[in-house]
Amino acid sequence: MDDVIVHVKQGSLKGKIGTDYDGKKYYGFLGIPYAKPPIGNLRFKAPQPADNWVGIRDATKDGRPCISRNASKRIIGSEDCLFLNVYTPELPKEITIKKPVMVWIHGGKYTSGSNNSQLYGPEFLLTGDVVVVTINYRLGVLGFLAMDDPQLNVPGNAGFKDMVVALKWVQANISSFGGDPNNVTIFGASAGAKAVHLLLLSPMAKGLFHKAIAQSGAALNPSTLAKPSAKELAAVLKCPHTNEKDILQFLQQLPAKEIYLGQEKMGDSFAPNFVRLIGPVIEKVSPNEPAFLSEDPLKIILSGNYQHVPLIMGYNSREGLFFKTESNRFHDDTNANFEDYIPHNLKAKKGSAFSRSIAKKMEEFYFGGEYSPSKHQDKLCLLQTDSAFLHGMYSSIKNHISSSKTPIYVYKFSIDAKRNFYKVLNKINSPGAAHCDDLGYLFNVASLFEKCIPNSVEDKTIRRLAKLWTNFAKTGDPNLVENVTWKPATKNEMNYLDISETLTCGVNPEHERMRFWDEISEKVAPVSKL
Repeated sequence: MDDVIVHVKQGSLKGKIGTDYDGKKYYGFLGIPYAKPPIGNLRFKAPQPADNWVGIRDATKDGRPCISRNASKRIIGSEDCLFLNVYTPELPKEITIKKPVMVWIHGGKYTSGSNNSQLYGPEFLLTGDVVVVTINYRLGVLGFLAMDDPQLNVPGNAGFKDMVVALKWVQANISSFGGDPNNVTIFGASAGAKAVHLLLLSPMAKGLFHKAIAQSGAALNPSTLAKPSAKELAAVLKCPHTNEKDILQFLQQLPAKEIYLGQEKMGDSFAPNFVRLIGPVIEKVSPNEPAFLSEDPLKIILSGNYQHVPLIMGYNSREGLFFKTESNRFHDDTNANFEDYIPHNLKAKKGSAFSRSIAKKMEEFYFGGEYSPSKHQDKLCLLQTDSAFLHGMYSSIKNHISSSKTPIYVYKFSIDAKRNFYKVLNKINSPGAAHCDDLGYLFNVASLFEKCIPNSVEDKTIRRLAKLWTNFAKTGDPNLVENVTWKPATKNEMNYLDISETLTCGVNPEHERMRFWDEISEKVAPVSKL
Protein backbone atom coordinates (compact mmCIF):
# COMPACT_ATOMS: atom_id res chain seq x y z
CA MET A 1 0.00 0.00 0.00
CA ASP A 2 1.29 3.47 -0.90
CA ASP A 3 2.22 5.77 1.97
CA VAL A 4 -0.36 8.41 2.92
CA ILE A 5 1.42 11.71 2.24
CA VAL A 6 0.08 15.25 2.69
CA HIS A 7 1.95 18.51 2.10
CA VAL A 8 1.50 21.48 4.48
CA LYS A 9 3.28 24.83 4.69
CA GLN A 10 6.07 23.45 6.90
CA GLY A 11 6.77 20.30 4.90
CA SER A 12 5.41 16.83 4.11
CA LEU A 13 3.60 14.47 6.50
CA LYS A 14 3.17 10.72 6.48
CA GLY A 15 -0.15 9.66 7.98
CA LYS A 16 -2.02 6.43 8.57
CA ILE A 17 -5.35 4.84 7.69
CA GLY A 18 -8.12 3.94 10.15
CA THR A 19 -11.80 3.03 10.05
CA ASP A 20 -14.66 5.10 11.45
CA TYR A 21 -17.70 3.96 13.46
CA ASP A 22 -19.40 2.72 10.29
CA GLY A 23 -16.31 0.85 9.11
CA LYS A 24 -15.38 3.41 6.46
CA LYS A 25 -11.78 4.42 5.80
CA TYR A 26 -10.30 7.64 7.15
CA TYR A 27 -6.85 9.21 7.27
CA GLY A 28 -5.09 10.33 10.43
CA PHE A 29 -2.12 12.67 10.80
CA LEU A 30 -0.84 12.87 14.36
CA GLY A 31 1.74 14.87 16.28
CA ILE A 32 1.93 17.80 13.85
CA PRO A 33 3.85 20.76 15.35
CA TYR A 34 1.91 24.00 14.96
CA ALA A 35 4.28 26.24 16.95
CA LYS A 36 7.90 26.32 18.02
CA PRO A 37 8.73 24.45 21.25
CA PRO A 38 7.98 27.00 24.03
CA ILE A 39 11.23 26.34 25.89
CA GLY A 40 14.16 28.45 27.13
CA ASN A 41 13.47 32.14 26.58
CA LEU A 42 10.07 31.24 25.07
CA ARG A 43 8.85 29.68 28.33
CA PHE A 44 5.70 31.56 29.51
CA LYS A 45 5.76 33.69 26.32
CA ALA A 46 3.31 33.91 23.41
CA PRO A 47 3.81 31.06 20.92
CA GLN A 48 5.80 31.43 17.70
CA PRO A 49 4.87 29.73 14.39
CA ALA A 50 6.48 26.33 13.84
CA ASP A 51 9.67 25.93 11.81
CA ASN A 52 9.77 24.06 8.51
CA TRP A 53 11.28 20.59 8.31
CA VAL A 54 13.17 18.70 5.61
CA GLY A 55 11.90 15.45 4.20
CA ILE A 56 8.75 13.58 5.20
CA ARG A 57 7.76 13.82 8.86
CA ASP A 58 6.23 10.72 10.47
CA ALA A 59 2.73 11.72 11.59
CA THR A 60 1.49 8.32 12.73
CA LYS A 61 1.93 8.80 16.51
CA ASP A 62 0.58 11.31 19.01
CA GLY A 63 2.75 14.24 19.96
CA ARG A 64 3.89 14.77 23.52
CA PRO A 65 1.32 16.20 25.97
CA CYS A 66 2.12 19.18 28.16
CA ILE A 67 3.73 18.25 31.45
CA SER A 68 0.99 17.18 33.86
CA ARG A 69 -0.28 14.18 35.80
CA ASN A 70 -2.22 11.44 34.06
CA ALA A 71 -5.15 9.44 35.45
CA SER A 72 -2.67 7.28 37.40
CA LYS A 73 -1.22 10.45 39.02
CA ARG A 74 2.12 9.93 37.25
CA ILE A 75 3.90 13.00 35.88
CA ILE A 76 4.03 12.78 32.09
CA GLY A 77 4.68 15.05 29.13
CA SER A 78 7.02 17.83 28.14
CA GLU A 79 7.22 21.57 27.60
CA ASP A 80 7.61 20.76 23.91
CA CYS A 81 3.93 19.91 23.49
CA LEU A 82 2.40 22.18 20.86
CA PHE A 83 1.09 19.51 18.51
CA LEU A 84 -2.21 18.80 16.82
CA ASN A 85 -3.89 15.84 15.13
CA VAL A 86 -5.93 15.95 11.91
CA TYR A 87 -8.44 13.28 10.84
CA THR A 88 -10.20 13.35 7.48
CA PRO A 89 -12.59 11.00 5.64
CA GLU A 90 -11.03 11.89 2.28
CA LEU A 91 -7.92 13.56 0.88
CA PRO A 92 -8.09 16.43 -1.63
CA LYS A 93 -7.15 14.33 -4.65
CA GLU A 94 -10.30 12.30 -4.01
CA ILE A 95 -12.74 15.20 -3.50
CA THR A 96 -13.60 18.59 -4.95
CA ILE A 97 -15.92 19.98 -2.24
CA LYS A 98 -14.12 20.92 0.97
CA LYS A 99 -15.53 19.56 4.22
CA PRO A 100 -16.53 21.38 7.41
CA VAL A 101 -13.81 21.41 10.07
CA MET A 102 -14.29 20.73 13.79
CA VAL A 103 -11.46 21.76 16.13
CA TRP A 104 -11.57 20.11 19.57
CA ILE A 105 -10.16 21.85 22.67
CA HIS A 106 -9.74 19.40 25.54
CA GLY A 107 -10.58 20.10 29.17
CA GLY A 108 -8.75 19.32 32.39
CA LYS A 109 -8.96 22.47 34.57
CA TYR A 110 -6.09 23.96 32.49
CA THR A 111 -3.77 21.66 34.45
CA SER A 112 -4.15 18.27 32.73
CA GLY A 113 -5.29 16.56 29.55
CA SER A 114 -4.14 16.34 25.94
CA ASN A 115 -5.40 15.59 22.44
CA ASN A 116 -4.33 11.94 22.67
CA SER A 117 -5.96 9.80 19.97
CA GLN A 118 -6.73 7.00 22.45
CA LEU A 119 -8.83 9.43 24.49
CA TYR A 120 -10.29 11.56 21.70
CA GLY A 121 -10.69 9.06 18.89
CA PRO A 122 -12.52 10.73 15.96
CA GLU A 123 -14.38 7.67 14.69
CA PHE A 124 -17.89 8.78 15.74
CA LEU A 125 -17.74 12.34 14.42
CA LEU A 126 -16.16 11.32 11.12
CA THR A 127 -19.41 9.55 10.21
CA GLY A 128 -20.80 13.07 9.76
CA ASP A 129 -18.39 13.72 6.86
CA VAL A 130 -16.31 16.39 8.61
CA VAL A 131 -12.60 16.95 9.21
CA VAL A 132 -11.68 16.70 12.91
CA VAL A 133 -8.70 18.49 14.48
CA THR A 134 -7.62 17.99 18.11
CA ILE A 135 -5.04 20.27 19.71
CA ASN A 136 -2.66 20.42 22.64
CA TYR A 137 -1.92 23.66 24.47
CA ARG A 138 0.29 24.60 27.41
CA LEU A 139 -1.09 23.74 30.83
CA GLY A 140 -0.63 24.94 34.38
CA VAL A 141 1.73 27.81 35.09
CA LEU A 142 3.65 26.99 31.90
CA GLY A 143 0.56 28.12 29.99
CA PHE A 144 -0.98 30.65 32.35
CA LEU A 145 1.72 32.43 34.37
CA ALA A 146 1.00 36.19 34.44
CA MET A 147 3.26 39.08 35.43
CA ASP A 148 2.47 42.77 35.90
CA ASP A 149 5.50 44.29 34.12
CA PRO A 150 4.45 44.74 30.46
CA GLN A 151 8.08 44.88 29.33
CA LEU A 152 8.56 41.21 30.26
CA ASN A 153 5.95 40.03 27.73
CA VAL A 154 4.40 37.57 30.19
CA PRO A 155 0.91 39.10 30.59
CA GLY A 156 -0.74 35.67 30.94
CA ASN A 157 -3.01 33.55 28.74
CA ALA A 158 -0.17 31.91 26.78
CA GLY A 159 -2.22 28.69 26.65
CA PHE A 160 -5.04 30.56 24.91
CA LYS A 161 -2.58 32.16 22.53
CA ASP A 162 -1.46 28.62 21.70
CA MET A 163 -5.05 27.91 20.67
CA VAL A 164 -5.09 31.01 18.49
CA VAL A 165 -1.89 29.95 16.71
CA ALA A 166 -3.35 26.45 16.24
CA LEU A 167 -6.45 27.99 14.63
CA LYS A 168 -4.20 30.06 12.37
CA TRP A 169 -2.42 26.84 11.39
CA VAL A 170 -5.81 25.37 10.52
CA GLN A 171 -6.62 28.37 8.35
CA ALA A 172 -3.32 28.01 6.48
CA ASN A 173 -3.21 24.24 6.09
CA ILE A 174 -6.54 22.48 6.51
CA SER A 175 -7.36 22.57 2.80
CA SER A 176 -4.47 20.10 2.33
CA PHE A 177 -6.61 17.60 4.27
CA GLY A 178 -9.82 18.37 2.40
CA GLY A 179 -11.10 20.80 5.03
CA ASP A 180 -12.78 24.14 4.42
CA PRO A 181 -10.96 27.01 6.21
CA ASN A 182 -14.11 29.11 5.76
CA ASN A 183 -16.26 26.66 7.75
CA VAL A 184 -14.52 25.95 11.08
CA THR A 185 -16.33 25.02 14.31
CA ILE A 186 -14.51 25.10 17.62
CA PHE A 187 -15.84 22.84 20.37
CA GLY A 188 -14.73 21.76 23.81
CA ALA A 189 -15.85 20.54 27.24
CA SER A 190 -15.22 21.80 30.77
CA ALA A 191 -12.07 23.99 30.64
CA GLY A 192 -12.20 23.46 26.87
CA ALA A 193 -15.74 24.90 26.81
CA LYS A 194 -14.58 27.96 28.76
CA ALA A 195 -11.78 28.29 26.22
CA VAL A 196 -14.30 28.11 23.38
CA HIS A 197 -16.35 30.88 24.99
CA LEU A 198 -13.30 33.06 25.63
CA LEU A 199 -12.12 32.58 22.04
CA LEU A 200 -15.54 33.85 21.01
CA LEU A 201 -14.93 36.96 23.11
CA SER A 202 -11.29 37.53 22.17
CA PRO A 203 -10.25 39.92 19.39
CA MET A 204 -7.18 37.73 18.77
CA ALA A 205 -9.36 34.89 17.44
CA LYS A 206 -11.53 37.04 15.16
CA GLY A 207 -12.18 35.37 11.80
CA LEU A 208 -10.49 32.09 12.75
CA PHE A 209 -13.72 30.12 13.27
CA HIS A 210 -17.36 30.35 12.27
CA LYS A 211 -19.36 28.35 14.84
CA ALA A 212 -18.82 27.29 18.46
CA ILE A 213 -19.96 24.53 20.85
CA ALA A 214 -19.36 24.91 24.60
CA GLN A 215 -20.07 21.76 26.62
CA SER A 216 -20.32 22.19 30.42
CA GLY A 217 -18.42 25.44 30.73
CA ALA A 218 -18.65 29.18 30.09
CA ALA A 219 -16.74 32.39 30.67
CA LEU A 220 -19.03 33.40 33.56
CA ASN A 221 -18.39 30.27 35.64
CA PRO A 222 -16.80 31.19 38.99
CA SER A 223 -13.80 28.93 38.25
CA THR A 224 -12.97 30.62 34.94
CA LEU A 225 -10.97 33.75 35.69
CA ALA A 226 -7.80 33.41 37.77
CA LYS A 227 -5.51 35.89 39.49
CA PRO A 228 -1.82 36.38 38.61
CA SER A 229 0.21 33.89 40.63
CA ALA A 230 3.87 34.48 39.70
CA LYS A 231 4.76 35.59 43.22
CA GLU A 232 3.04 32.56 44.78
CA LEU A 233 5.00 30.28 42.44
CA ALA A 234 8.27 32.09 43.18
CA ALA A 235 7.65 31.74 46.91
CA VAL A 236 7.01 27.98 46.88
CA LEU A 237 10.09 27.50 44.68
CA LYS A 238 12.16 29.57 47.16
CA CYS A 239 13.14 32.17 44.58
CA PRO A 240 15.50 34.67 46.25
CA HIS A 241 14.22 37.61 44.17
CA THR A 242 11.27 39.99 44.50
CA ASN A 243 11.74 41.89 41.22
CA GLU A 244 9.61 40.39 38.43
CA LYS A 245 12.43 40.51 35.88
CA ASP A 246 14.68 38.50 38.19
CA ILE A 247 11.82 36.14 39.09
CA LEU A 248 11.21 35.46 35.39
CA GLN A 249 14.88 34.72 34.77
CA PHE A 250 14.92 32.40 37.78
CA LEU A 251 11.80 30.53 36.59
CA GLN A 252 13.07 30.20 33.03
CA GLN A 253 16.23 28.47 34.22
CA LEU A 254 14.52 25.80 36.34
CA PRO A 255 13.74 22.33 34.96
CA ALA A 256 10.13 22.08 33.84
CA LYS A 257 9.40 19.31 36.35
CA GLU A 258 10.45 21.59 39.23
CA ILE A 259 8.10 24.25 37.89
CA TYR A 260 5.30 21.70 37.82
CA LEU A 261 5.95 20.45 41.34
CA GLY A 262 6.01 24.06 42.55
CA GLN A 263 2.67 24.64 40.86
CA GLU A 264 1.15 21.76 42.83
CA LYS A 265 2.30 23.32 46.09
CA MET A 266 0.43 26.58 45.41
CA GLY A 267 -2.90 25.10 46.52
CA ASP A 268 -5.12 25.86 43.54
CA SER A 269 -8.78 24.86 43.89
CA PHE A 270 -11.84 24.42 41.68
CA ALA A 271 -14.24 25.40 44.46
CA PRO A 272 -16.68 28.21 43.52
CA ASN A 273 -15.68 30.36 46.50
CA PHE A 274 -11.99 30.28 45.50
CA VAL A 275 -10.27 32.55 42.96
CA ARG A 276 -8.11 30.19 40.96
CA LEU A 277 -4.34 30.57 40.63
CA ILE A 278 -4.18 28.90 37.21
CA GLY A 279 -6.29 29.99 34.26
CA PRO A 280 -7.25 33.01 32.18
CA VAL A 281 -6.54 36.51 33.46
CA ILE A 282 -7.57 39.95 32.29
CA GLU A 283 -4.31 41.15 30.79
CA LYS A 284 -2.72 44.50 31.35
CA VAL A 285 -2.47 46.19 27.97
CA SER A 286 1.07 45.85 26.63
CA PRO A 287 2.72 48.01 23.97
CA ASN A 288 4.59 44.96 22.70
CA GLU A 289 1.83 42.47 21.87
CA PRO A 290 -1.96 42.20 21.57
CA ALA A 291 -3.98 40.90 24.50
CA PHE A 292 -6.08 37.77 24.37
CA LEU A 293 -8.43 39.14 27.06
CA SER A 294 -8.24 42.76 28.23
CA GLU A 295 -11.74 43.24 29.68
CA ASP A 296 -14.10 41.38 31.97
CA PRO A 297 -16.02 38.72 29.96
CA LEU A 298 -19.43 39.97 31.14
CA LYS A 299 -18.60 43.48 29.95
CA ILE A 300 -17.60 42.11 26.53
CA ILE A 301 -20.80 40.05 26.26
CA LEU A 302 -23.05 42.98 27.15
CA SER A 303 -21.21 45.28 24.74
CA GLY A 304 -21.80 42.94 21.81
CA ASN A 305 -18.16 43.43 20.81
CA TYR A 306 -17.36 39.78 20.12
CA GLN A 307 -17.63 37.28 17.28
CA HIS A 308 -21.27 36.76 16.39
CA VAL A 309 -21.30 33.12 15.30
CA PRO A 310 -23.90 30.40 15.89
CA LEU A 311 -23.39 28.90 19.33
CA ILE A 312 -24.40 25.68 21.11
CA MET A 313 -24.04 25.81 24.90
CA GLY A 314 -25.24 23.20 27.34
CA TYR A 315 -24.77 21.21 30.50
CA ASN A 316 -25.03 17.74 32.02
CA SER A 317 -27.82 16.97 34.46
CA ARG A 318 -25.55 16.24 37.46
CA GLU A 319 -22.41 18.29 36.83
CA GLY A 320 -21.82 18.36 40.59
CA LEU A 321 -20.87 14.67 40.67
CA PHE A 322 -17.47 16.01 39.62
CA PHE A 323 -16.80 16.85 43.26
CA LYS A 324 -17.07 13.23 44.38
CA THR A 325 -13.52 12.73 43.11
CA GLU A 326 -12.15 16.27 43.04
CA SER A 327 -9.01 16.24 45.22
CA ASN A 328 -9.65 19.78 46.51
CA ARG A 329 -13.19 19.04 47.70
CA PHE A 330 -14.94 22.10 48.97
CA HIS A 331 -17.42 20.28 51.18
CA ASP A 332 -17.69 17.66 53.85
CA ASP A 333 -20.82 15.58 53.33
CA THR A 334 -21.38 15.27 57.06
CA ASN A 335 -20.60 18.87 58.01
CA ALA A 336 -21.38 21.09 55.04
CA ASN A 337 -20.67 24.81 55.35
CA PHE A 338 -22.88 26.40 52.73
CA GLU A 339 -20.82 29.58 52.65
CA ASP A 340 -18.26 27.48 50.74
CA TYR A 341 -20.80 27.14 47.93
CA ILE A 342 -21.14 30.87 47.30
CA PRO A 343 -19.34 31.85 44.07
CA HIS A 344 -16.52 34.27 44.83
CA ASN A 345 -17.73 36.71 42.15
CA LEU A 346 -20.71 37.48 44.40
CA LYS A 347 -18.17 39.15 46.71
CA ALA A 348 -19.75 37.74 49.86
CA LYS A 349 -16.93 37.70 52.40
CA LYS A 350 -17.03 34.43 54.30
CA GLY A 351 -18.30 34.98 57.83
CA SER A 352 -20.03 38.27 57.00
CA ALA A 353 -23.73 38.80 57.62
CA PHE A 354 -24.31 38.90 53.85
CA SER A 355 -22.49 35.59 53.32
CA ARG A 356 -24.31 33.88 56.19
CA SER A 357 -27.66 35.09 54.91
CA ILE A 358 -26.99 33.63 51.45
CA ALA A 359 -25.88 30.33 53.00
CA LYS A 360 -29.08 30.20 55.03
CA LYS A 361 -31.20 30.79 51.93
CA MET A 362 -29.33 28.02 50.11
CA GLU A 363 -29.98 25.57 52.94
CA GLU A 364 -33.66 26.48 52.99
CA PHE A 365 -34.08 26.28 49.21
CA TYR A 366 -32.22 23.03 48.54
CA PHE A 367 -32.77 21.13 51.80
CA GLY A 368 -35.91 22.58 53.37
CA GLY A 369 -33.94 24.33 56.10
CA GLU A 370 -31.96 21.44 57.55
CA TYR A 371 -29.33 19.48 55.60
CA SER A 372 -29.12 15.73 56.25
CA PRO A 373 -26.22 13.79 54.64
CA SER A 374 -28.23 10.56 54.62
CA LYS A 375 -31.22 12.11 52.83
CA HIS A 376 -29.83 14.86 50.65
CA GLN A 377 -26.95 13.54 48.55
CA ASP A 378 -28.71 14.24 45.25
CA LYS A 379 -29.86 17.68 46.40
CA LEU A 380 -26.31 18.43 47.49
CA CYS A 381 -25.20 17.41 44.00
CA LEU A 382 -27.75 19.83 42.49
CA LEU A 383 -26.43 22.64 44.69
CA GLN A 384 -22.89 21.87 43.51
CA THR A 385 -24.11 21.68 39.92
CA ASP A 386 -25.77 25.08 40.15
CA SER A 387 -23.16 27.04 42.11
CA ALA A 388 -20.05 25.73 40.35
CA PHE A 389 -21.35 25.13 36.83
CA LEU A 390 -24.92 25.73 35.73
CA HIS A 391 -25.71 29.26 36.83
CA GLY A 392 -22.54 30.61 35.20
CA MET A 393 -23.55 28.95 31.92
CA TYR A 394 -27.15 30.09 32.33
CA SER A 395 -26.04 33.68 32.93
CA SER A 396 -23.71 33.52 29.93
CA ILE A 397 -26.55 32.40 27.70
CA LYS A 398 -29.01 35.00 29.00
CA ASN A 399 -26.58 37.85 28.57
CA HIS A 400 -25.57 36.66 25.11
CA ILE A 401 -29.21 36.62 24.06
CA SER A 402 -29.41 40.33 24.84
CA SER A 403 -26.61 41.18 22.40
CA SER A 404 -26.20 38.27 19.96
CA LYS A 405 -27.01 38.59 16.27
CA THR A 406 -26.73 34.82 15.73
CA PRO A 407 -28.67 31.83 17.15
CA ILE A 408 -27.84 30.23 20.50
CA TYR A 409 -28.93 26.62 20.98
CA VAL A 410 -29.18 25.29 24.55
CA TYR A 411 -29.12 21.64 25.58
CA LYS A 412 -29.30 19.43 28.67
CA PHE A 413 -27.50 16.09 28.53
CA SER A 414 -29.32 13.54 30.72
CA ILE A 415 -28.07 10.18 29.46
CA ASP A 416 -27.16 7.72 32.22
CA ALA A 417 -25.77 4.67 30.45
CA LYS A 418 -22.65 2.55 30.00
CA ARG A 419 -20.49 5.15 28.22
CA ASN A 420 -20.86 7.96 30.77
CA PHE A 421 -17.19 8.89 30.70
CA TYR A 422 -16.58 10.55 34.07
CA LYS A 423 -18.65 8.09 36.09
CA VAL A 424 -17.05 5.04 34.48
CA LEU A 425 -13.53 6.46 34.80
CA ASN A 426 -14.03 7.30 38.47
CA LYS A 427 -16.35 4.40 39.41
CA ILE A 428 -19.23 6.66 40.48
CA ASN A 429 -22.57 4.90 41.01
CA SER A 430 -24.81 7.93 41.60
CA PRO A 431 -27.62 8.56 39.07
CA GLY A 432 -27.50 11.28 36.43
CA ALA A 433 -25.00 12.58 33.87
CA ALA A 434 -21.83 13.83 35.57
CA HIS A 435 -19.46 16.52 34.37
CA CYS A 436 -17.84 15.32 31.11
CA ASP A 437 -20.04 12.21 30.89
CA ASP A 438 -20.98 13.22 27.34
CA LEU A 439 -17.42 12.66 26.10
CA GLY A 440 -17.88 8.90 25.92
CA TYR A 441 -20.53 9.41 23.26
CA LEU A 442 -18.65 11.98 21.18
CA PHE A 443 -15.28 10.23 21.10
CA ASN A 444 -14.03 6.69 20.80
CA VAL A 445 -12.24 6.29 24.13
CA ALA A 446 -10.50 3.10 23.11
CA SER A 447 -8.96 2.31 26.48
CA LEU A 448 -12.17 2.66 28.52
CA PHE A 449 -15.13 1.25 26.59
CA GLU A 450 -15.96 -1.85 24.62
CA LYS A 451 -17.66 -1.72 21.24
CA CYS A 452 -21.33 -0.74 21.43
CA ILE A 453 -24.19 -3.13 20.82
CA PRO A 454 -26.13 -1.94 17.73
CA ASN A 455 -29.35 -0.05 18.58
CA SER A 456 -28.44 0.12 22.27
CA VAL A 457 -28.87 3.36 24.21
CA GLU A 458 -25.15 3.93 23.83
CA ASP A 459 -25.18 3.35 20.08
CA LYS A 460 -28.21 5.59 19.55
CA THR A 461 -26.68 8.37 21.65
CA ILE A 462 -23.40 8.21 19.73
CA ARG A 463 -25.24 8.56 16.44
CA ARG A 464 -27.54 11.34 17.72
CA LEU A 465 -24.70 13.45 19.09
CA ALA A 466 -22.58 12.95 15.98
CA LYS A 467 -25.53 14.01 13.80
CA LEU A 468 -26.45 17.04 15.93
CA TRP A 469 -22.89 18.31 16.25
CA THR A 470 -21.86 17.73 12.63
CA ASN A 471 -25.12 19.17 11.27
CA PHE A 472 -24.35 22.29 13.26
CA ALA A 473 -20.77 22.34 11.95
CA LYS A 474 -22.03 22.15 8.39
CA THR A 475 -24.80 24.76 8.47
CA GLY A 476 -25.06 26.43 11.88
CA ASP A 477 -28.36 24.58 12.43
CA PRO A 478 -28.21 21.29 14.42
CA ASN A 479 -31.66 20.12 13.36
CA LEU A 480 -32.78 17.43 10.89
CA VAL A 481 -32.49 14.73 13.57
CA GLU A 482 -35.49 12.45 14.32
CA ASN A 483 -38.10 15.09 13.45
CA VAL A 484 -37.30 17.08 16.60
CA THR A 485 -37.24 20.85 16.19
CA TRP A 486 -34.54 22.34 18.41
CA LYS A 487 -35.31 26.05 18.57
CA PRO A 488 -32.74 28.70 19.49
CA ALA A 489 -33.13 30.51 22.80
CA THR A 490 -34.88 33.89 22.74
CA LYS A 491 -35.18 36.84 25.09
CA ASN A 492 -38.51 35.50 26.33
CA GLU A 493 -37.92 31.74 26.28
CA MET A 494 -34.81 29.68 26.84
CA ASN A 495 -35.69 26.85 24.47
CA TYR A 496 -33.58 23.74 24.98
CA LEU A 497 -33.12 20.17 23.83
CA ASP A 498 -33.02 17.38 26.45
CA ILE A 499 -30.66 14.69 25.17
CA SER A 500 -31.87 11.63 27.04
CA GLU A 501 -32.91 8.18 25.81
CA THR A 502 -35.24 10.16 23.58
CA LEU A 503 -34.84 13.71 22.29
CA THR A 504 -37.37 16.15 23.74
CA CYS A 505 -37.68 19.91 23.65
CA GLY A 506 -38.56 22.21 26.52
CA VAL A 507 -38.42 25.78 27.77
CA ASN A 508 -36.44 27.36 30.65
CA PRO A 509 -34.52 24.37 32.09
CA GLU A 510 -34.17 24.20 35.90
CA HIS A 511 -36.25 27.37 36.05
CA GLU A 512 -36.86 27.53 39.81
CA ARG A 513 -33.25 26.80 40.67
CA MET A 514 -31.95 29.40 38.23
CA ARG A 515 -34.46 31.98 39.48
CA PHE A 516 -33.14 31.38 42.99
CA TRP A 517 -29.57 32.12 41.85
CA ASP A 518 -30.67 35.11 39.79
CA GLU A 519 -32.26 36.65 42.88
CA ILE A 520 -29.04 36.18 44.85
CA SER A 521 -26.89 37.50 42.00
CA GLU A 522 -29.02 40.59 41.56
CA LYS A 523 -28.08 41.70 45.06
CA VAL A 524 -24.59 42.24 43.62
CA ALA A 525 -25.08 42.95 39.90
CA PRO A 526 -28.26 42.95 37.80
CA VAL A 527 -28.57 40.24 35.14
CA SER A 528 -30.83 39.83 32.15
CA LYS A 529 -34.19 38.19 32.92
CA LEU A 530 -36.20 35.56 31.11
